[in-house]
Amino acid sequence: MHCIIATPVGHLRIDATDRAITGVNRTDEACTPPTTPLLTECVRQLNAYFSGQLTDFDLPLHMEGTAFRLKVWHALRRIPYGETRSYGQLAAMIGQPSASRAVGGANHHNPISIIVPCHRVIGADGSLTGYGCGLDMKEWLLEHERKHHHA
Repeated sequence: MHCIIATPVGHLRIDATDRAITGVNRTDEACTPPTTPLLTECVRQLNAYFSGQLTDFDLPLHMEGTAFRLKVWHALRRIPYGETRSYGQLAAMIGQPSASRAVGGANHHNPISIIVPCHRVIGADGSLTGYGCGLDMKEWLLEHERKHHHA
């Protein structure tokens, strides 16, 4: 099941099972309303995030990937709202300081954008390096969080 919502960063497709959110990604598809309580709650939380009212998501998530990717995605959720970490810092967070390239690959395959905040990972020099949903969205999300951090 899924729904598609309009947001400040474009349309987002939210995929879910009966029990968990499995995907949040940009799409060109037309909007469709949520049809389950879980999708409705996810839309509510995303709207609150975009309005600056929510900094931590509280949704059941289900992500499938290698053990390494799952470790990276779990670490992403520990990066505080309004802050960033470099790929090297994230690699160190998971106990593999020489794995920054592999961390970048795991980031690129994150199926639940925004909620699992891979947009908070930047280059060691502060540059906005690759982002699966587009650098324009990454830049918007980081600026949005800077504006609402400690608001």
